[in-house]
Amino acid sequence: MMTKPFLYTTLISLLVIMFTTSCGQSYQKVLKSTDFKFKYEKAIEYYDKEVYTKAIPLLEELRTYVGNQDIEKISFLYANAHFGNKDYITAAYYFKTFADFYPKSVYVEEAAFMIGYCYYKLSPRTSLEQTYSLKAIDAFQLFINAHPYSEKVAEANGLIDGMRKKLEEKAFESAFLYYKIKSYKAAINSYKNLLNEFPDTERKEEINFMVLKSRFELAQKSIESKKEERFKNTVESYYTFVDQYPESQYIKDAERIYDMSNKNLVKYKSNE
Repeated sequence: MMTKPFLYTTLISLLVIMFTTSCGQSYQKVLKSTDFKFKYEKAIEYYDKEVYTKAIPLLEELRTYVGNQDIEKISFLYANAHFGNKDYITAAYYFKTFADFYPKSVYVEEAAFMIGYCYYKLSPRTSLEQTYSLKAIDAFQLFINAHPYSEKVAEANGLIDGMRKKLEEKAFESAFLYYKIKSYKAAINSYKNLLNEFPDTERKEEINFMVLKSRFELAQKSIESKKEERFKNTVESYYTFVDQYPESQYIKDAERIYDMSNKNLVKYKSNE
């Protein structure tokens, strides 16, 4: 004899199966329909309910209908549905296609912004490759140039600042890695490139100190024939550093580097 809990569970399972089957058949009916208006209404219904997996196939088909008066809107919704489905690479492609194909559309401003936003969503954490961060910056800059009076310009600028901050952090980590593995020449070049690329960085003092520190380490580890020149470069870096940051938090370490470099240079003068 079946217990009441078992009967209840069985009934619920049957209802779920019946509902799922019914929904599946209903959607298949929409897909097979030749009624443009019906398909359009259902596509919008699925889109508004954020059921993008069902909206996308319908919108894709509707985009190909000859004489469709709503083609611009459908094409925009198609790109946006991919974004809603978190398929950001595909969404970026279709937003770009839309912006290129409909440059005078009422949706073009938003489409241009969304290209950058798709790449922004793809931007990974700092330790990983930042290709999508660069693409986001380029796309947002194009958006700003094309739509300088848009209400979204401030947001685009804010997102660009965030991406540049991430690129700066990535560059700093790369330079420090060179220092850590004792590749001091590469560290010096990386730190100097960082300053050139991000002249307004808040870490300018630290970066300049790391250039000084890397020069000193390079001089110490150099072959004898290159030591004198590289200790001289270190002393020059010290003067540049203390001139820029006389009250630096790194001043004691900088002075220690200066003293040790001068002591090494004395040996070469005595040998002249």
